[in-house]
Amino acid sequence: MRRDIVHVGAASLKYEIREIVSIAHEVERLGQAITWENIGDPVQKGETPPQWIREIVSDLVHQRTTWAYCDSAGVGETREFLADNVNTRRGVQVTTDDIMFFNGLGDAVAKVYGFLRREARILGPSPAYSTHSSAEAAHSGYNHVTYNLDPTQGWMPDVDDIRNKVKYNDSIAGILILTPDNPTGAVYPRAILEEIAEIAREYDLFIITDEIYAHIVYNGQPRLHLSEWIGDVPGIAMRGISKEYPWPGSRCGWLEILNKDKDDNFAAYVDSLLAAKRLEVSSTTLPQMSIPLVMGDPRYADHLDGREAMFSARADEMMAVFDGCESVLVNKPCGAFYYTVMLNEGLLNHGQSLPIANPRIAELIAGRVQDVAPDKRFVHYLMGATGIVVVPLTGFQCAHEGFRATLLETDDVKRAWTLKTLRESIEAYP
Repeated sequence: MRRDIVHVGAASLKYEIREIVSIAHEVERLGQAITWENIGDPVQKGETPPQWIREIVSDLVHQRTTWAYCDSAGVGETREFLADNVNTRRGVQVTTDDIMFFNGLGDAVAKVYGFLRREARILGPSPAYSTHSSAEAAHSGYNHVTYNLDPTQGWMPDVDDIRNKVKYNDSIAGILILTPDNPTGAVYPRAILEEIAEIAREYDLFIITDEIYAHIVYNGQPRLHLSEWIGDVPGIAMRGISKEYPWPGSRCGWLEILNKDKDDNFAAYVDSLLAAKRLEVSSTTLPQMSIPLVMGDPRYADHLDGREAMFSARADEMMAVFDGCESVLVNKPCGAFYYTVMLNEGLLNHGQSLPIANPRIAELIAGRVQDVAPDKRFVHYLMGATGIVVVPLTGFQCAHEGFRATLLETDDVKRAWTLKTLRESIEAYP
């Protein structure tokens, strides 16, 4: 074309979690049964929302208003319900106007980064969740700027690294925190979060927290929200129902805006997000209308407790399988439903492989592992040899090699086989 129409950040739009799917489908067409451990979809892995939640949603379908547009910021009654929930946490108080709905958190992430001034950077964790890291890099046109999560300390944030990155890079305008974290399953204690908030306060930054897994915590960890520890720092908490009900197909997420009145520039930025929503007219009405009915139901607390106990037991099962495996470092997750297996430094190289019985699949994999990171090579051979699809750790903008898998498989026999096969494949990788 006579003008270059490609956005300067287009090359940064990488999503390893989904990109590996196309190769897996090729392997599947060649005869290998696939075990999907790459994506955090509880329903795809066999979980069904409880009957009472499905009945609430079913009843809503028959209400005329669920078929209509809602306000640009979301359904008023739902926003009021969520604001009341925030205010019961005894932290930052909000109003209905501080709740803003989007078509899933993917939409929210795109807007939050897309409407930042290009020179304003958000410092995020490494390993990084691809939706955030890609969106941040794309908006700026540069690689995502990150702070380290320390695998030897349970994937806790390196607060000194955060402080130094903020101190010596004045383009950083905000700090991103994922707790519970994806991909590591780490849950950060309040003391660390308050220390990060103090850095933000000192350097006049705002904070973004992705709290999509805030109500999936276990191993003694509390449910902790941004409003409870941010103090007077401006912030945005990202929430949704996709992992909680679970209803990932609902595409229903929202932002909780905190301390908007504390900074005029932050307030103007938040107003731009709402203006962008008005251009879209409406977000998904029916899922929003379910929120007060589901989350306000007395059965919801037991629903959350039951799922937390389920994932806690599966985390114990996973740790037992990898116990004594000298090739890896595995931290027990305390939240969400992922775990990360970090392979020891120097274990992987560019010449290793696993035996693949199907010669056509072997040829396909051999052609796809040229000039890729060693852990991505392992992931491809694992897929070809066993059908198990995991995500390479380096795909999360991380210097450590390994992979992420899930605790979502509902079939106990299949889950046990998957874990056993993962360990055996690591130990068989020459």
